[in-house]
Amino acid sequence: MRDEDGWTVRSISGTAATKTYVCPGCHQDIPPGTPHVVAWPSDEAEGTVERRHWHTGCWRRERRS
Repeated sequence: MRDEDGWTVRSISGTAATKTYVCPGCHQDIPPGTPHVVAWPSDEAEGTVERRHWHTGCWRRERRS
């Protein structure tokens, strides 16, 4: 896990990705087996409320904008 400007970010490997999620950046599926990132506000200890799964590229674009 790492901190990025107020967000806690965790990289998820393809082997650890076992569910389908919808990326909030592009609104497309992140299918099982796809490496991606999970991010939540750093002030939220477990990230259970605001935790979102993002395509890695979508997360990078979002953080640059």
